[in-house]
Amino acid sequence: MEIQLITQNAVTEEQEEETFSLPIVFGRDRSQLPTTIDNQESSSIVLLDSQNLISRFHAIIKESENQVILEDKSSNGTFINNQRVYQESTTVHNGDVITIGNYSITIAWGMPPTVITSSPSTILSSPPEIYSPTNKDYRASTIIFDPETDLVQPQGNITPTPSPAISSNSFPPADIFAEEKISVSALQKTNLPIKETTYLSIGGGLGSFVYTDHLRIAGVPTENIAVVGLNPIPYGRYERLLRNCQIFRYKRIRSGSDSCPDNLWGWPGYALREAWRELFLGHINEAFTCLWQVFAEPVFADTYTPIADNVFNSIDRETKRIGWEQMFYQGSARAIRKTEDGRYCVAYSASKPGQTDHRFIIADFLHICTGYPALKLLPDLQRYRDTTGDLKSVVQGYEPHDHVYEKLERKGGTVIIRGSGIVASQIMDRLYLVHKTGSKLKIIHMNREPRKGFQFEQAQREVENDWEFQPYNWPKATWGGDMRKRLEEASPPLRRELLQSWGGTTTSSRKPWRRIVQQGLREGWYEIRYGLVKEVKSDSQGGVISTLLTNRGEDIVHADFIIDCTGLVSDPRHNPLLDDFITHYELPLNIQGRLHVENDFEIKKMRNGNGKVYANGIITLGGPYAAVDTFLGLQYSAHRIIESLALLNAPDVNYISGVYSLAQWFRWANNQKP
Repeated sequence: MEIQLITQNAVTEEQEEETFSLPIVFGRDRSQLPTTIDNQESSSIVLLDSQNLISRFHAIIKESENQVILEDKSSNGTFINNQRVYQESTTVHNGDVITIGNYSITIAWGMPPTVITSSPSTILSSPPEIYSPTNKDYRASTIIFDPETDLVQPQGNITPTPSPAISSNSFPPADIFAEEKISVSALQKTNLPIKETTYLSIGGGLGSFVYTDHLRIAGVPTENIAVVGLNPIPYGRYERLLRNCQIFRYKRIRSGSDSCPDNLWGWPGYALREAWRELFLGHINEAFTCLWQVFAEPVFADTYTPIADNVFNSIDRETKRIGWEQMFYQGSARAIRKTEDGRYCVAYSASKPGQTDHRFIIADFLHICTGYPALKLLPDLQRYRDTTGDLKSVVQGYEPHDHVYEKLERKGGTVIIRGSGIVASQIMDRLYLVHKTGSKLKIIHMNREPRKGFQFEQAQREVENDWEFQPYNWPKATWGGDMRKRLEEASPPLRRELLQSWGGTTTSSRKPWRRIVQQGLREGWYEIRYGLVKEVKSDSQGGVISTLLTNRGEDIVHADFIIDCTGLVSDPRHNPLLDDFITHYELPLNIQGRLHVENDFEIKKMRNGNGKVYANGIITLGGPYAAVDTFLGLQYSAHRIIESLALLNAPDVNYISGVYSLAQWFRWANNQKP
């Protein structure tokens, strides 16, 4: 008998699924797991655990007399639907959730096959510590960022295919770019424009901006830096995504006071700047509240978070100060190659209103920070959109979906929220405004299982009404405290375990918002349902029907809309540029299937003479740093890269420390060029 095991990767926040033949044995030590049970070959699942919550040989799932049986062999017990089983056997039903240590796994059989597969599950299987991907049969998301405009672009049904090879009639030239190292003279013979520079960043978003800001402050002049990207404004994509998930400029974003992309020193932080502005306007209470939040968070006050408009305005100021416009080249990067003379060539298609042309940039040092390649849809919702072509009833929280709120305000209806992170909480905020119009609204919050709050050593996150709270997406100590040091020094398997323990889907605690949830539960217009979604299909009234598999049987839920709030795709292979880059150079990936980087964020295999390639941001998730996709994470990684360049005596790069750093801060404070 085969069963499916479904779990959540707390690092990538993706649903993972594997099919196994019974019997299955669980434990933290492969050498202690039996290879056969009742004369049948067993499937082994090794769950990493350094906290000794999981026994070396923990449990067995097997078939006996046409029933699925769980037999606990552990010293701490196994939980089935939150009921402890200790040193005994019990029947497991379709849809049950078993908990072993910090791992929650849904057991199912008779489910439709998964339509979205990438690399094997990093939780239920044991990939090598560093590996090169060979499986190209993964399903791309149907919601991508358009490679020409960077706008969110829903697509129709797409089949799993490898990234297209460079054809003989395409750009860049296939005959030249087929080589591991390309000839600069061959590029010159194409008669296409070639620019040479010292430092090049690909992406053009906040990651490129922060890295470029560090380069300028370190002493590099604008003429020696180039940035290729589609958004002339570095926060362009970020602001659009915020807008789509109902976080407007006047609202607060999930970031800290000292996480300032415009100010690598972090002082004065956003709270002090906001307090000063409020005080100048005569708003004494508001000014005091900002400062009180910083000093009292999170015990006596909600964590301070900055207003989006203030963040964007401060970045605008810094882009002018460092000369961003002089360094930015608008276009879509097509391919990355080493050159024979120890440098790197990037082929890109320049794009300006009314024209498109092909060009090359050659640089001594290359930085890559392309951001998220696509929007993520849960497998059952992806399958529904593939089958029906319906892009209106089932939407992703990060894609434009104002039609949902407009229709609900006019006619009322039922909406299902999938996911429990910051996007889900903001969608909930927006739906509450619909409720306040008097519209007859029903919100169903659908989760696979009740949340218990992730636990690490003596700490455990707070949970209320199935929302798990944490000020930021990672614990604060992962930015610069002992957790950061611990992660850098850890082996790849231990990194995976640590990130799994520290990660998970959370939202920040805001008292007014928590009162909205409590009100909805009390008045009945908000409810929580648990189960594994087996199928989503259209109903005759133009809505959608979700079939939930629970331990009590199937639960049928009718709704007008489903909003998927589970986030974005972080797998770099969904980006055509990075997929070609990884494939061409057979680059190693880390244990989470993202780009493998050293502690200074170098892609070591891409060394070319004195040249180096660095990468940071979400495409390095699972590596030496946890909070790679945060403002402070981008600043930390940029600082490590600058230190690496300074150690190499790279042209014009100074260490940003001591008196030099203080002098640069004064220049920043007075809005003078670096």
